Amino acid sequence: MNRHYRWTVVGMLWFVCFFNYADRQAIFSVFPKLKAEFGFDAVQLGLIGSAFMWVYAAGAPFAGFVADRLPRKHLILGGCLTWSAVTAMTGRCSRLWQFVTVRALEGFGETFYFPATMSLVSDYHGTRTRSRAFALHQSSVYVGTIVGSWAGAWFAERHGWRVGFYFFGVAGAALALVLVAFLREPVRGAADAAENDATGRDPGPVAPAPGVREVAGLVFRSPTAVLLMAAFLGANFVGTIFLTWTPTFLVEKFGFRLTAAGLSGSVFIHLASAVSAPLGGLLADLARVRFAGGRMFVQATGLLLAAPFVGLVGLTGDVGTLLVSMTIFGLGKGLYDANIFASLYDVIEPRARATAAGIMNAVGWGAGALGPLAVGFATKYGRHPVAVENMSEAIAFGAIIYVASAALLLVAAFPRRAIRPHKT
Repeated sequence: MNRHYRWTVVGMLWFVCFFNYADRQAIFSVFPKLKAEFGFDAVQLGLIGSAFMWVYAAGAPFAGFVADRLPRKHLILGGCLTWSAVTAMTGRCSRLWQFVTVRALEGFGETFYFPATMSLVSDYHGTRTRSRAFALHQSSVYVGTIVGSWAGAWFAERHGWRVGFYFFGVAGAALALVLVAFLREPVRGAADAAENDATGRDPGPVAPAPGVREVAGLVFRSPTAVLLMAAFLGANFVGTIFLTWTPTFLVEKFGFRLTAAGLSGSVFIHLASAVSAPLGGLLADLARVRFAGGRMFVQATGLLLAAPFVGLVGLTGDVGTLLVSMTIFGLGKGLYDANIFASLYDVIEPRARATAAGIMNAVGWGAGALGPLAVGFATKYGRHPVAVENMSEAIAFGAIIYVASAALLLVAAFPRRAIRPHKT
C-alpha cells in the first residue's frame, strides 16, 4: 500500500481510460460525414450510437463476474488491446451493418474496463481517499471525450474520417503494451483491511468471490443500491444523448463547422466536468465522514445544479446562452459522475465490487442506450416539420430526467435509518 504507487496506479489508468472514451466518442463527431457519404438518417445514426451501449451493458455483469475472479490487470490491458483493434477496424467500414457490428464489438471490449478498474482502484484506496481517486480517474473520461470529438472531426476535415480511427487504434494498443511492465495487481480488500488494522478491528478471513446470484441478492436487496442504479439509469440516459448528438445538433441548429462542433460539443461540457469532478470527490470524502449518505448528497446536488441548464441547451437559440448552459451543465455533471461507484462501494463489500459495478453498468447503460435512439426517432417523427426543432425539444426533456434522478439520490442519502457501510 505504498502511498505514492497507489496514486501512480490512478495515473496509469487515467491514460487507459482516456483512450477508452476517445475511441468510443470519435464516431459521433463524424456523424455529419457519414450522413453525407452514406445517406444515413437520424434513426440509423441513433442505431450506430446505441449498438455500442447495448453490448456494453449486456456484457457488464459477465465482465464484473470475471473481474472478481481473474487478475484485473490482465482484463484492463487486454480490453485496451481489443477495443483499440476494433477502433482501427472502424476505418474500414462502408455499410450500416458494418458500423453497427464494429460498435457492438467495441462495446464488448470496453465492458471489462470499469468493473475491473473500479475494483482494482478500491483496493489501493480506502474510504478516506476513494472518492478523490475515482474522481481523478473520472477526469480522463472528459478529456478523452473532448479529444476524441475534436480529433475525430479534425482528421475528418483534413485527411478523411477514417484516419482518426487508425490513429486512436494504434496509439491505444501501444499504451497497453507499455503498461504491462508497470501496472501491478493488488490484494483484494487490501485498502479496507489496512483501515481495519489502523482502527484495531479484525477484518476476518478473506471470503471467496460470490456467485452472480449472491451478488444480485446483495445489490437488489439493498434499497440504497437500487436507488443508486435507478439514478444512474436516468443520468446516463441524458449523458448518452449529449455524447451522441451534440456535434450534429451544433452543426444543424447553429451552423458550426464540423471541427468546431466536435470541439465545442465536448469541451464546454466535459472540460467543466473535468474541473468539477475532483472537487466532487473531495467534497464527497468530507461529507462521507460527517454522514453515511454524504457521497449521494453531493451527487444529487450536482444533478439539481445541472438540470435547468440541460433544458436551456435544448431550447435556446442564442450561441452565448448555449455555451454558458453547456458549461454549467458540465459542472453539475462532474459532481455527480465523480461518485458513481464510490457511493455504490459504500454498501457493497470488496469481494463483490466488480460484479456489482458490472450490474450497475448493465442497468445504467442498457436503458441509457435508448437515449440516442429516442432522440433519433423524435427528430425524424416529432411534431415539428423541421427536424432540428424536434431534436431541440428531445434534448431539453433531459432536464426532467435529471430532477427525477436527483430525487432518487436524496431518498438514498437520507433514509429513515442511517446507511452503514459493510464491514469486511
